[in-house]
Parts: sequence; C-alpha cells; structure tokens
Amino acid sequence: MSTAALGSAEWLGYAAAVLTTSSFLPQVLHTLRTRDVRGISLGMYTAFTAGIALWLAYGLMLDAWPIVAANAITLVLSGTILVMRIRLGGRSPPQR
Repeated sequence: MSTAALGSAEWLGYAAAVLTTSSFLPQVLHTLRTRDVRGISLGMYTAFTAGIALWLAYGLMLDAWPIVAANAITLVLSGTILVMRIRLGGRSPPQR
C-alpha cells in the first residue's frame, strides 16, 4: 500500500473513530444527569464493554492508533454506563 493510501486509510479510521466514539457522549451525559438506567440492558452493556476491551487489545497488538484511541475512549464511556447500571440496578431515579 502506498504512503498516500496509508495516510488516507488512517484518516478514514480517525474519522470513523470520532463519529462512533462521540455517539456515546449523549447517552453518558443523559445517564449521569438523570441517573435513569431502567432502559439500559445489563447483558448488552456487559457484552459491549467486553467487546470494546477486546477491540482495544486488538488495536494495541496491531499498533493501530485509530482503533486504540477510539476504543480506549469508548471503553471509558461504556464502562461508565455499565457501572451506573450495576450500581443502580435498574431502579428509577430519585424523585425531586
């Protein structure tokens, strides 16, 4: 693969990383603000977070920084939601 094509592929990877990773921000902010985790599937977020950890390991093994950056950030974001879901146990948020 040429250097120009590799550079284009890397930029494409970073663009994909920014879009997919930033898509989690609204959910994390909403969950932190409302503490409402009733609609969050524990099984899905457990599997998803484990999968993100594996993607991160894969990116590290390949030395593929778009994969590493995206999955490191996504792991923190999805881990935040998962921890809140486990701690709150699917309860309704406190009434104000």
